[in-house]
Amino acid sequence: MHKLHLTHIGGSIGLILPEEMLAHLKLDKGDAVFLTEIPDGYTITPYDAELDDQLRAGHEIMLQYREIFLELAE
Repeated sequence: MHKLHLTHIGGSIGLILPEEMLAHLKLDKGDAVFLTEIPDGYTITPYDAELDDQLRAGHEIMLQYREIFLELAE
């Protein structure tokens, strides 16, 4: 478990992540993170579940219409 601190950043409040945590999450300045509510609190991740759902739907469409996409690719 990591203890994080909130701090003022301009007119907002920010959460400071230690370098080791940024490296583990493969994050850099300007990257987005996602907070997901779980039964005992929240989890923070660089993983976007909504984007994953959209990509999965696109993949299913590509499989369903595979022959058409192959023809279009020629």
